[in-house]
Amino acid sequence: MTTLTTPTSSPPAAPPNPLDSIPPLATSILTSDDDKTAALKLVADSIAQQRQLASRAIIFHPLTMALYIALMATISQFLYKTRGDTGVVLTTCAGVTMACLIAIRGATGGYLTLAEEMKWSFLENDEREEDVVLGSKFGDEIIGAVVLRLERNPPSPSSKRKGSGKSSSKHSGGKGIVRAWTVRMKYRGKGVGTELLEEAVKITRRELGGSAEIGFAKEHANSGMVVPELFNGGFRRREKRAAKLLEGVVESMEGRKKR
Repeated sequence: MTTLTTPTSSPPAAPPNPLDSIPPLATSILTSDDDKTAALKLVADSIAQQRQLASRAIIFHPLTMALYIALMATISQFLYKTRGDTGVVLTTCAGVTMACLIAIRGATGGYLTLAEEMKWSFLENDEREEDVVLGSKFGDEIIGAVVLRLERNPPSPSSKRKGSGKSSSKHSGGKGIVRAWTVRMKYRGKGVGTELLEEAVKITRRELGGSAEIGFAKEHANSGMVVPELFNGGFRRREKRAAKLLEGVVESMEGRKKR
């Protein structure tokens, strides 16, 4: 006698999570030379990008626009006599415009030189001690970087360890100096830069004590100005926004600590 068995149906497989294919975002201290080199390259790219910002600042500055309009008017006044001169005037104005753009391009070319000078020695102080390099990794790609220098206060005699002539390096006081801070262009405005600054504050307070100050270096990686100060207003405003953001990060973290 045979018995009939009904096949048991297995539960349907769970649909794949579309977020599984997105690599994780992690911010930490970079330890390998390859990662540090990639971070320095990212900083160098941000310096080179300042050339475009400087060019726009020159082109759209009110003084530049006024001089350009006056130049075009002068050319038209001297060359335009009859309708037949229209082509000559337009061709001349186009040539002069191209020459002005080439001159602006040459005036801002120094940013490429500054970018090329970004080398490993930037990470070292006079004692050849390396700065702390922080990086935000999106998968295997470094999309943000911070170069942090920890300047410790000179050790006091009371801080020396008993039985040795060495002084403790941790919690000796001092300040953290952000010497470079950048995020890859397409990831800006998404909180990556803020997370990097938060990590920089944590490391500064952990290494130098809870009252250690942190701020941007006066001569940071992007502080070099190639064009006259008249056209650097945009860069100065960016520096002020960055300093204000860092102050906000410090205040926010201190507020969370007090709770």
